[in-house]
Amino acid sequence: MARRLLSIWFPRLASDAALRTNPVEGAFALILRSGNVDLLHCLNAEAERSGLFRGMPLADARAVHPDVLTRPAESTIGVQEALRRWAVRYSPHVAADGPDGLISDVTGIAHLFGGEDALQADLRARLEQAGFTARSAIADTRGAAHALARHGGTLADLPVVALRIDPGMAEALSRLGLRRVGDLLPLPRAPLARRFGAELVLRLDQMMGDRPEPVAAPPNSPNFAVRMALPEPIGLYSDVMAGLARLLDRLCAALVRHMQGARRLRLEMRRVDHKTVEVEIGLARPMRDPSRIARLFAPKLEKVDAGYGIDALRLVVTLAEPLAPLQTNGTPKADEAMADLISRLGNRLGFENILRLEPTDSLIPERSFRLVPAAEARPGPLPRLPAVIFRPEPVTGTPPDSFHWRGQRYEAHRATGPERISPDWWEEDPAWASGLRDYWRVQTRQGPRLWLFHTPQAPAWFAQGQFA
Repeated sequence: MARRLLSIWFPRLASDAALRTNPVEGAFALILRSGNVDLLHCLNAEAERSGLFRGMPLADARAVHPDVLTRPAESTIGVQEALRRWAVRYSPHVAADGPDGLISDVTGIAHLFGGEDALQADLRARLEQAGFTARSAIADTRGAAHALARHGGTLADLPVVALRIDPGMAEALSRLGLRRVGDLLPLPRAPLARRFGAELVLRLDQMMGDRPEPVAAPPNSPNFAVRMALPEPIGLYSDVMAGLARLLDRLCAALVRHMQGARRLRLEMRRVDHKTVEVEIGLARPMRDPSRIARLFAPKLEKVDAGYGIDALRLVVTLAEPLAPLQTNGTPKADEAMADLISRLGNRLGFENILRLEPTDSLIPERSFRLVPAAEARPGPLPRLPAVIFRPEPVTGTPPDSFHWRGQRYEAHRATGPERISPDWWEEDPAWASGLRDYWRVQTRQGPRLWLFHTPQAPAWFAQGQFA
């Protein structure tokens, strides 16, 4: 059976995706900043008919069409992945093909849709109904299908840029009169490779089927979602929590099978008036414990308006992360209790407002840690620093044995040191202009446990911290 590959090209993927969520009337374009200039990145059909084109400076576009509507361009990776998963309806092997296309192996499948023409017609109709402009082609090779979807015609008449080669190489070929693929086919491969490199010969052979080019379709990531249809509408808080508990048992079992943990979850509650109420929670770290997750949902579910009743529940993991199995004795560990606390506070106040210290790769006390959102902090021991660090304050007398600080006299009961710290040579920090520091931990007879340092290059003593 001859191999048949389907190429799908979305010439307006970015603008189509933007207009699906927020439609507008008239000429529309997404803009992308390049240096100090805003350029048109992706346009709808009306903007193209007005004479605008991709790569055109926004100022020039305003001169041609003053009423063109614009928005900043956003990444289309998620949209392309969603379309790839949708295209599995036509073949189990679908992969991304560049930033705006898909490639699918439909060998032995087209007859299920009434033939190749019927398959493409059904595909284009469904995409058009969803708001996406698409062009497609089916050929014996991936290179040929890719080129025909984007340029049409026959292989011999395709421009050399259809070979998926660098534009500079295509321009060099055109200057020599080699403007079509058909111009390259009768030429010997060795001189072409010496003059233009191996890539040109590779792409040409892939298009003609002389070299294989597989469709490397990525495995579909598991979709963690469970739902429940209720025989009668519910509205009591206790009933919603009972339904949530049943959904969590099923969902967490799926997470265990795939060694994943949930970081964000969404509970969708469909009311009898066909409106959907959604409640989302975040977790400080991956988790798949039903009871702990349910406790985080509870405060938000108390405020849900059930209307005339809820007749369906759906629980979705919107973000999952790997979580290896752990052997426990049933008693929560200290880090688990801390994660639960961060999760509860984060869902009330916002995770960006819950901060904790994270160690950094610096011996300088002031730069040995930083404040980061607690849910994103990487684990690791913090350096042994005082509970309070302040700006260096002068110390007089004969430290560390006996000294005056903040108007009081202190005597050392125990002094540990010195610990020498040198400044980072690549950093220009005025506070470390005096050079090396020798740090001492001093337990005074008066009670305070102080952190003192001496600067050998410019002899002086300072206090910089106090231990708990």
